[in-house]
Amino acid sequence: MEINIQAIRFEPTEKLQDFVHKKVGKLEKFSDEIRKVEVSLKLVKPETAMNKEAAIRVFAGSELFASKVCDTFEEAIDNCMDALLRQLQKNKEKSQNR
Repeated sequence: MEINIQAIRFEPTEKLQDFVHKKVGKLEKFSDEIRKVEVSLKLVKPETAMNKEAAIRVFAGSELFASKVCDTFEEAIDNCMDALLRQLQKNKEKSQNR
């Protein structure tokens, strides 16, 4: 699985990149079809609360997407992962019902 991280308006720390790889890597447990994951991290409005946006696009047969804005990038990524896991579960249920 290929993981691409794009940071907009800032330079991500090594710790943040490791966190993203660790969290996104867990998606492989839920689907064997995932080929590529694109993570976009963006500072929305500097010097304000709730200014960190994370958007994750998963290419697994169909395309899944989640985007969240939070106080920290870690929190935004966690919230995106929750949304993506629900989407993966729904896709799996749909394919089993066919």
